[in-house]
Amino acid sequence: MKRISKILSVIAVFSITGSAAFADRDERLKETSEEAIVILKDADSKLEGWFEDSYGYAIFPNVGKAGIGIGGAHGKGEVYEQGEFIGEARLSQGSFGFQLGVQMYSEVIFFKEKANLQNFKESRFTLSAQITAVAAAEGAAANAKYEYDVAVFTVAKGGLMYEASVGGQKFKFIPQD
Repeated sequence: MKRISKILSVIAVFSITGSAAFADRDERLKETSEEAIVILKDADSKLEGWFEDSYGYAIFPNVGKAGIGIGGAHGKGEVYEQGEFIGEARLSQGSFGFQLGVQMYSEVIFFKEKANLQNFKESRFTLSAQITAVAAAEGAAANAKYEYDVAVFTVAKGGLMYEASVGGQKFKFIPQD
């Protein structure tokens, strides 16, 4: 029981410090978003076409994830419509099942059509088990397709996570002032 309490405490601290690190939008978020895009394109050169051809996208440069049976993830990112910055977004994830570990990753969500981005902007957008994230690796983007007019790519940044779980992601859009 003590061990579980310690692990849950670590997850709570991770969540709190992760949230504090994303408190205000500043140049650091813009820089880390740009760095994440470069890393994703370096991992798979075909992603360049996805950034050019999609109606819009949301980039989450630093998503922190932790879990032991029950897990969660949090990240803050930027949202672009036809290549122009339009606001920020927050990602929250909950999951349950076999999982143990802590992980950091970057995630990009491409929206094929204006209606998909509009749902995201109205915070009516969630990702569930039906949408599969593709690990960015050379050649993966060439074979990837939109599912429900949305495509998701991730690249691991560090940590280790053993996982066979079920969950979903929820998003909150904050328009640019």
